Amino acid sequence: MVGQSLPASETLISQNGAFELRFFKPGPSVNIYLGIWYKNFANKINVWVANRESPSNDPVSSKLELSADGNLVLLMSSNKTVWSTDLASSMSNTSTAEAVLLDDGNFVVRDGSNPATIYWQSFDYPTDTWLPGGKLGINKHTGQVQRLISWKNAEDPAPGMFSIGIDPNGSSKLFIEWKRSHRYWSSGDWDGEIFASVPEMRELNNFLKFSYVSNENESYFTYSLHNTSIPSRIVIDFQDGWNNSIGGKIDGIGIFIGSIQESKLMFMVCVGLLESLMKVHQI
Repeated sequence: MVGQSLPASETLISQNGAFELRFFKPGPSVNIYLGIWYKNFANKINVWVANRESPSNDPVSSKLELSADGNLVLLMSSNKTVWSTDLASSMSNTSTAEAVLLDDGNFVVRDGSNPATIYWQSFDYPTDTWLPGGKLGINKHTGQVQRLISWKNAEDPAPGMFSIGIDPNGSSKLFIEWKRSHRYWSSGDWDGEIFASVPEMRELNNFLKFSYVSNENESYFTYSLHNTSIPSRIVIDFQDGWNNSIGGKIDGIGIFIGSIQESKLMFMVCVGLLESLMKVHQI
């Protein structure tokens, strides 16, 4: 509720217990971030970071607060603002605003008296992970883009060099780019079932469904699972050991679809300079 805060020592858990919002330090880093995690996995799977470009360095005073104007604000010592949702004054009654971590991993600011009215949601600002129900797309009025951007490295969630997103020119393609400018892989057009360059997607249709929506307001891809009890994620991943010389092979960059099923499916998409690995693997 408005005026309440979440200190660095506390967490917020979704009603179904699947996701947890908490402060964290990646590896030996002294920087502090606010992120969403799968709660019940020992290997600590992060799915979203709020302040990936503006870390805090004060574990004692850092806190997340729902301010009087309905904005989520991440504060550190002397109430210095580290990160904010930066909402325009679009709420009719900020006194009923509430911040909730939903069962699908979406962190929202909504009208507590009318929960269907959402003022802000983390699904509109993905980091490196695409959860079921989220979007990769573009708002045709504002130009806002939802794309995945890799971490800089395992200890720094700041935007890295690799991203994947929808074609801003209106085609039904996904592109992987280097530094958000050099486009070197295309999924090919979407035909309603698969991408033209990824015929192996047919093997995934037994457990997930991709959808493409395009109208006067937005264009986006989303996906859902036939079995919603299976945790899953799609990640643009940056790892050590890659060769960034243009014209060479690039390792350690991929899109991962994860499930806790015993079976594992793996296929390779090779286009031009990129080897992009998409696989179903145990998380």
